[in-house]
Amino acid sequence: MEFARRLRMSQQKILLVHRLTPSRIFPHRCPLSTGLLSTHGKSSPAELHQTFINRRPQTSPPSSRFHTGCRKRDGRHGSLLADNVRCSAIISRLPQTILAPQNLVLCANTIHTSARLNILVPPHVLILIKPLQKLFAIILGRSVRKWWRALPANKRQLFKESFRRNRWKLSLSVVGFGFLVGLFYFTSLEETPITGRMRLLMFRKEQCDMLNKLAYESTIEEFKDEMVAEKDERYQQVKTIVRHLIACNSDVPEVAKIEWTLHVVDKPAINAFVLPNGQIFVFTGMLDAVADSNQLAFILSHEMAHTILDHTAEKLSVSHLLDVLFLISLVMIWAICPMDTLAVVGQWIQSKLQEYVFERPYSRTLETEADKVGLQLAAKACVDVRASSVFWKQMMVLETYGEEPHVPELLSTHPSHEKRAEYLDRLIPKALKLRESCDCPPLNSVDPRLIFEQSVKLLLQPSREPDDRAIKGDLHPVCTNDEAPIAAAVKAA
Repeated sequence: MEFARRLRMSQQKILLVHRLTPSRIFPHRCPLSTGLLSTHGKSSPAELHQTFINRRPQTSPPSSRFHTGCRKRDGRHGSLLADNVRCSAIISRLPQTILAPQNLVLCANTIHTSARLNILVPPHVLILIKPLQKLFAIILGRSVRKWWRALPANKRQLFKESFRRNRWKLSLSVVGFGFLVGLFYFTSLEETPITGRMRLLMFRKEQCDMLNKLAYESTIEEFKDEMVAEKDERYQQVKTIVRHLIACNSDVPEVAKIEWTLHVVDKPAINAFVLPNGQIFVFTGMLDAVADSNQLAFILSHEMAHTILDHTAEKLSVSHLLDVLFLISLVMIWAICPMDTLAVVGQWIQSKLQEYVFERPYSRTLETEADKVGLQLAAKACVDVRASSVFWKQMMVLETYGEEPHVPELLSTHPSHEKRAEYLDRLIPKALKLRESCDCPPLNSVDPRLIFEQSVKLLLQPSREPDDRAIKGDLHPVCTNDEAPIAAAVKAA
């Protein structure tokens, strides 16, 4: 990670040249919170909390669209956004047990799962019988091949003539089957929360409870010896950002109904993910990879977006439908191929076709949607959304210089770093308008994307090396006054 360290040092040097005022994740000049914050220091935390509760609007959050709680009304916030801004303004100033979102479980080691539901045909049963389905298709196709070989020549000729005479009936049967498949598909479509995209959803999040439980227990078992303690500084840093994101998006029903649980894993991998039941896992390698807390907030928003959009159940639904449809072609492969070895090769080609033509492109589509919704979540939390594309540009540079493995987009479940950065750059102007409509504090005049470009140019100058002497121990990180601290590794750079 030497190149990444030098890149961060170059970005810090550029910041010194521009003499920037650091941006903040937390709103700090919200007029609606002035009256409440004016009592701070004169009342106990419990009294402040009670004042906050009494001043909250009593209207229930609307569930129709994402931006409802963030619109202006007569020059002021909508009622729900006013609640969010008050919460975000004082969330870092009061004890953590006072104003933590009710649906956030701050737990580093405790195992928590939701109650199991009794479903007639749960998804985990379908996953268990998937090998049996393929085995049945192979046996059926092989049996048809042997039956055809065993037929005398005259009976084969009679069968072919019968097939030609009844070809219209067979064609109508195929059309009827296609009609039933289409009817099943269109009756299983559902509108995606927030984005309004129509999607196939055969399974609900509740029906995937067993799979979620198994995935969670497996993940806990894998990382149980590497969990960062709740008192650890790194855990506290991530917790602050997660709390803020949840509080500022509590008017989104999909965010409010999930019980979020935070886990920080001490591993160098650049990774973070959220399980469908709200279990958030952040690797310390991700804390080392981000340049500031704005980038980390966007990454967490992206992963939370996967959960609130129910992408896991959607991918499972599409995969199951494809498996059923490809079983028919699997039977045909084993029936037509003259030898088992050719049938095995044909089956392998079919599996790769299903994976690389259907499943992986669909996964990349879901990643793009999560980027879009994650950017909206971050904008409502007053994050500097311009830092979102900078993160993927940093990853692109690391990939170019061999510090991260390069996987062609065609073979990946994620879009390329370059495409993600370009897509976010197109979305950032709209996200900035959303951020402004939430009465967030103004951003720095110098775009962090410009800082990154200048840092790369400085770093790649062939005639000179970055001057380590310019980076003293007293130099603060990029967001020196950020109330959500950045990773300790960044401070040490």
